[in-house]
Parts: sequence; C-alpha cells; structure tokens
Amino acid sequence: MSEISTKTSASSRKAMITKITSTAVLTAMAVVLMYLEFNLPFMPPFLKFDFSEVPVLVGSFALGPVYGVIIELLKNLIHLPVTGTAGIGEASNFLTGSIYVFSAGWIYKKHRTRKGAVVAMAIGTLALAVIACPLNFFVTLPLYGSVLNFSTEAIVGMSNAVNPYITSKMSLIIWGFLPFNLFKGLVVSFITFWIYKPISNMIHRIYSTTHN
Repeated sequence: MSEISTKTSASSRKAMITKITSTAVLTAMAVVLMYLEFNLPFMPPFLKFDFSEVPVLVGSFALGPVYGVIIELLKNLIHLPVTGTAGIGEASNFLTGSIYVFSAGWIYKKHRTRKGAVVAMAIGTLALAVIACPLNFFVTLPLYGSVLNFSTEAIVGMSNAVNPYITSKMSLIIWGFLPFNLFKGLVVSFITFWIYKPISNMIHRIYSTTHN
C-alpha cells in the first residue's frame, strides 16, 4: 500500500512540475509575442494585433482551459508595467483572450482530435467576436472615458480617420471591434492549426502527464 502511495505521490509531483514548467514557458512566449504588436489596415489605431494568443491556446489545449486562462492572466500582468492604458487594455485583453482560449480549450478537452481542434477554435472565435461586442460597448469604452478621460466621441473620431464607416459608438463596435476580434481569432486559429500536427504529440504527452 505504501509503495502504491509513493508512486502516486511521485506521479502527482511530476504532473505538477510539468504543469508549472509548461505554464512558465508558454507564458514567456506569449509575453514576447505581445510586445510584437502592430496596427491593422482600416482598424482603429488603439486596437493592436499580436500573436500572443497562439501559445496561450496551445496551453489551453495541452493543459486544459483553466491553465489557458492562467497563462492569459500572467501574460497581461507581466505586461502591466509598460501599459499605456492604466491597465484597461490589459484587462480587456485578458477578458477577451480568456473567452477565446477557455471556449476552445473546453471543447477540445472533450474532443481531442484534429477535427475537434478545428471545431473548438471555430467556436472559440465566434464566442470571442460575439461576447467582446457588449463587453467593449458597456465596459471597456466607458472605462476609457472615466479613468483616462478619453471620451467615446474622441475614440470614434480617431477611428473614423482610418475607417469612414465608423461614425458612432455602435458603428465602432460593428466596424471596429467585431471584425478585429474575428480576424484575430481566425488568424490565431489558422496558425495553431498549421502547427497542430508537429506539436500534437507534445500536446497529448503533456495532457497525459498532467491528467493521470
């Protein structure tokens, strides 16, 4: 009995070490990629695109959706010291990123196949695009006004300079945030799908090690 207990304890320690190590490595990758941000054509200039959700999504697939959210949180906490938005941008990035990686990770956890990954990422992208709309309308934009004294009207004017379809708060959501998040989800999904085959063995190995 004691031998079984010792083996179980050793297995649990190994699983925890694997989780911590994998989380740390994927977080570091996400942080580096978060700094490599850039603007997209016709998108509001304050919406910066980066590829940091790729390692976060890989973490959600390999470790489970909760760990995907943890990596997303750590990524944004590490980025806080260089924030230019009083943490509002990081909070928004955390919430929208968590919606995406948790939705995709939760579905993939139940269907751990290549097809399951595709379905998971598609649903994650839709969840991101749909839920982010009211989140930005009712939370993010008002916060910019109350915390940074950066009114929605000013944001709309800035956005209209690059996209003439954006003329109001609602059109900012429809022609700004919605296409941006759809594009982000699709690009991250495409890259993850493209690298899925070479890293799928690693994903399954990490999952098996941490879910015994």
